[in-house]
Amino acid sequence: MTDNVSAKSVQGDLTNGPSLAEINGSVRVPKEKGFVRNLLAFSGPGALVAVGYMDPGNWVTSIGGGAQYGYLLMSVILMSSLIAMLLQYMAAKLGIVTQMDLAQATRAHTAKRIGAVLWVMTELAIMATDIAEVIGGAIALKLLFGVPLILGVSLTVLDVLLLLLLTRLGFRKIEAIVLCLILVILVVFAYEVVIAQPSMGQAVASFVPQAEIMRPGQLTMALGIVGATVMPHNLYLHSSIAQTRKFDRQDPAEMVRAVKFTAWDSNIQLFGAFIINCLLLLLGAAMFFGKDAGALGTFGQLYDALQDNRLAGAVASPVLSTLFAVALLASGQNSTITGTLTGQVIMEGFINMRLPIWVRRLVTRLISVAPVIIVTILYGGSEQALDRLLVNSQVFLSIALPFSMIPLTIFTSSKRIMGTRWVNRWWVTALAWGCTAILTVLNIQIVWATMTTLF
Repeated sequence: MTDNVSAKSVQGDLTNGPSLAEINGSVRVPKEKGFVRNLLAFSGPGALVAVGYMDPGNWVTSIGGGAQYGYLLMSVILMSSLIAMLLQYMAAKLGIVTQMDLAQATRAHTAKRIGAVLWVMTELAIMATDIAEVIGGAIALKLLFGVPLILGVSLTVLDVLLLLLLTRLGFRKIEAIVLCLILVILVVFAYEVVIAQPSMGQAVASFVPQAEIMRPGQLTMALGIVGATVMPHNLYLHSSIAQTRKFDRQDPAEMVRAVKFTAWDSNIQLFGAFIINCLLLLLGAAMFFGKDAGALGTFGQLYDALQDNRLAGAVASPVLSTLFAVALLASGQNSTITGTLTGQVIMEGFINMRLPIWVRRLVTRLISVAPVIIVTILYGGSEQALDRLLVNSQVFLSIALPFSMIPLTIFTSSKRIMGTRWVNRWWVTALAWGCTAILTVLNIQIVWATMTTLF
C-alpha cells in the first residue's frame, strides 16, 4: 500500500489529474473467480493497442516485404511482436501502478527541456501514424467507390464525427467495435492466404533470422516493418487505457490481478496482430514474390493484382480485391479511433493542455492531411508517391521508437517510481535496454545510409 500511496502523491503534485479522465476507472471489474472470467473482465484495452500493430502502414511494409524478399522477413515480424509484448506489458504496468500514463510520468520525472524534446518527437510520431491512416483510408475509398484521391484525403478529416459518436457509446462498446473490425481483417486475410497456398515450410524456417536481412534494401524494409509494428504512440495509449478498469487499488491482491490479466489481454491481442502481419507477408510472398515487385508497390496495384490471373494465378478474382479494400478501410478506421485517444493522452500529459476531443482530432488530422495533399498535387495523384510517403513515415516511427522506449524503461526500472513490488525484474530491464540499443544502432545505420544517398 505504501508504494501506491507514494505514486498517488506524485500524481497529485506533478500531473494534471487522471489520464483520459472521462473514461478513467469507467469500467467496473467485479471480483471474479476463474481464469476465463477474469480475462474477459480485463479484456479490451489490448485490442485498442493491437490496432496500431496492423494499421495501413503494416500493409505496405509486410506485403511489400513478402513481394520483394519472399519469406525472409518473417523473423523481423516475430522479433517485432516479441518486443511489442515486452514494451506494452511495461507500459500497462506503469499506468496501473502509478496511475500516470507515460506522458504524465515523463512530465513528472524529467527536466523541462528533455520533456519538450520527447513531446515533439512523440507528436511527430502521431503525425506519421496519422499519415498512414489518411493514405490507407483515401485509397480504400478510391478502390471501393471510385472516390478521387484528393477528395478521399479530404474526407478523412470527417472521421472526427465518427469519434464523437463513439465516445457517447461508452468505452466498453468502443472496445467491442474495435475488436469486430480486427476480426474482419483477420478473416479476410486468413481466407486470402488459404487461397494463395504459401509454402509454410519456408515460412516457418524463416522465423530464424538470416544475415541477408542486413543488406541495405532488406534492412530498410525490415526497419519499416519494425516501425509499423512496434508503434511508439501505443506505449502512451496503453499506459492510459490500462487505467479504465475500476477496482480496489488499495488491495494488493487486486493490483496483482489487474496487472496479471491486463498483461494476458495485451499478449493475446498482440499475438492476433502478429498472426495478421504474418498473413500479410505470406500473401505478398505466395502471390507476388519472383514477379515484378516494382509493379506491386501500391495498394491500388495490389488490388488490381488480386484479380489478375497473370500475377495472382488461378485464384485471382474480383472478390479477393474487394475483400482486400474492405479490410483496408476497416484498418484505417480502427487506427483513427486509437490515434485520437493517443493524441489526447500526449497533449494533456506532456503540456497539460485540455481541448475538446473534436478540436484535438481536427487539428492533428488537418496537420497530417497537409503533406498528403501536397504530395498528391505535386505528383498528379500518383499512388506510388503516396505509398513512398507512407513507407517513409513507418521508417520515421522506427527512428522515433527509442525516444519512447528509453523513458519507459527508466521509469519502470525505478524503485522510487514503481515501488519494490512492481519494479522491473533485472532480466526485463536487460531485455528492454538490449532492444533499445539494437534498434538505436540500426536506426543510426539507416539514417547514415539515407544521408549518403542524398549527398
